[in-house]
Amino acid sequence: MIGDYDDALAYLDDHIGRGMRPGLDRIRDLLELMGDPQDAYPIIHVAGTNGKTSTTRMLGILALAHGLTSGTFTSPHLERVEERITVAGRMLDPDEFTQAIADVAAFADIYEERTGRTLTYFELVTAAAFSWFATEAVDLGIVEVGLGGRLDATNVAHGAVSVVTGIGLDHTEILGDDPVAVANEKMAILEPGTPLVVGPLLPEVAEVADRICRDRDGRLVRYGHEFAVEEAVRAVGGWWVTVDGLYDTYDDLYLPVHGRHQTINLAVAVAALEALFGRALDGDALAEAVRAITLPGRMEPISHGPLVLVDGAHNLDGYRILAAALAEEFPTTRWVLVTASMKDKDVGGLVEALTGRVTAVVATRVTSSLRGMPVDDLVSLLEGRAGVPVEAVPEPGAAVERAQALAGEDGAVLVAGSLYLAGEVRSHLVGAAPVHGGER
Repeated sequence: MIGDYDDALAYLDDHIGRGMRPGLDRIRDLLELMGDPQDAYPIIHVAGTNGKTSTTRMLGILALAHGLTSGTFTSPHLERVEERITVAGRMLDPDEFTQAIADVAAFADIYEERTGRTLTYFELVTAAAFSWFATEAVDLGIVEVGLGGRLDATNVAHGAVSVVTGIGLDHTEILGDDPVAVANEKMAILEPGTPLVVGPLLPEVAEVADRICRDRDGRLVRYGHEFAVEEAVRAVGGWWVTVDGLYDTYDDLYLPVHGRHQTINLAVAVAALEALFGRALDGDALAEAVRAITLPGRMEPISHGPLVLVDGAHNLDGYRILAAALAEEFPTTRWVLVTASMKDKDVGGLVEALTGRVTAVVATRVTSSLRGMPVDDLVSLLEGRAGVPVEAVPEPGAAVERAQALAGEDGAVLVAGSLYLAGEVRSHLVGAAPVHGGER
């Protein structure tokens, strides 16, 4: 029985290690027992290789500024599992989170006892989000896909608008290493007769989007065609952006985050909300909302003297995007890199993408996930590819402290390679409680 917050965490922890098991039967049956809460409100469903969480967070803020009580569901969390579920821009407090998990557990235990089948960590948290949004009577749910799309637990929902931020390669052991095959999996979230909003796509992937929309009588809304970033100019701590939307052009939007790629995610979010409304957005409300956007763990400065920049890049596309952003916004900075990785990632691609910008590497390990790569294996992988000294510091907090010492007060430390690592370093530097374990 779940009586308090610690009980709720323990219940979820008991389901860690059951793996990422694609398929909709379990979550569909669980939610049916719960009265199908995911059908109680319209949903914008967000998929893509990179940029999903950023776009989902942006959409939540933009919807709130337009008078909608929005619920957002993202994954994985950086520090606390309740970060995954927010209503009106606020994550659940411990009592609310306890109630949300207790509500799901009552039905999950019945399901597992009846069927002999076990539910995964991600399925339980997904069900908790859907249920809590219904309890709170949200006007709009904005739901990030966990992995892929077609067989992801979130795909029990019926999106009024579907979003694919972009297609690259990640989780190739599950999704494959062909961008066209990956696109078919991710774009399978499209519901018949609804809009599909897509970010920049390779030509062969754009053909997939066009075919799926034709097959499902959907409306294809393409970056660079129906909408675009008209202009993005660097500003102190962010960007001045002009978005050419579906129904209007929105000038002089100040986006207070690093990375030109985030201006594209903003344009995708604007187009998705326009597609939902079927009209232009309120320019003043949009400008105010954009100024309030924060993206924890995405090129986020955490401390200074030396500068510590934390980023969740964890696949080859993400590494290249990060490298390009650093070259543009920090052209003369040389970094001490703190990195860790999941066992299934090519973190060597990170150091190669940053060639010439890194003076040393401190290898560490993720302690909040069972899939973390052992530090000795990481050092062996990096020593032949980094081209700079590599040393091992197994504990993430100690690793960032070592990197700060190597960088010196006027230097810079970059933390990248894993979202889980980003969360652990954030927690250490701001003095927060230990990071919660979890799975996507």
